Amino acid sequence: MASKAENPWNTWRIVRWSVPAGLLTVPLIAHFPWTGSDYVVMGVLLFGSVGLYEAIAQASRSLVYRAAAGVAVATSFLLVWINLAVGIIGNENNPLNLLYAGVIGVALVGAIVARFEAKGMSRALAATALAQGVVGGIAAFGGPNDPPGSLGQIVLNGGFAALWLLSSGLFRKAARDQAS
Repeated sequence: MASKAENPWNTWRIVRWSVPAGLLTVPLIAHFPWTGSDYVVMGVLLFGSVGLYEAIAQASRSLVYRAAAGVAVATSFLLVWINLAVGIIGNENNPLNLLYAGVIGVALVGAIVARFEAKGMSRALAATALAQGVVGGIAAFGGPNDPPGSLGQIVLNGGFAALWLLSSGLFRKAARDQAS
């Protein structure tokens, strides 16, 4: 018989996969005016985020590493979701919002280059925070002055950069823990 650690469907895993299903029922119950494509996109985002977390978390049994992965995946999810829903620079139709795909690209390419090892992931997510700051600067000083305005752009993008840096710091701690 498999031990609890070896069981691929332990309680936390069931919870992780149940949460997106539950979240997808909220717009239905609340009668949001969503189309079928809205549900498909949100389903891909939610279940894709859980799948991405599970794939990254397989690289280490360290809780700090897994927390770092969770912060990075949640930050990616929020960045994509907000950008698709209402847009960050102006509205969702502003082509400058495509710059945020570059931020996600830095994280993804960095993780692949790092082979998901904690030390390299720390560097990749620090670079992602820098990319977020650059895009935030463009948004604050070169984008339309629509809400949230320049100050709002600085705060919003600064918050995302802080989340990337939090993940980077957690990965750095996981690397130190692994080395000792």
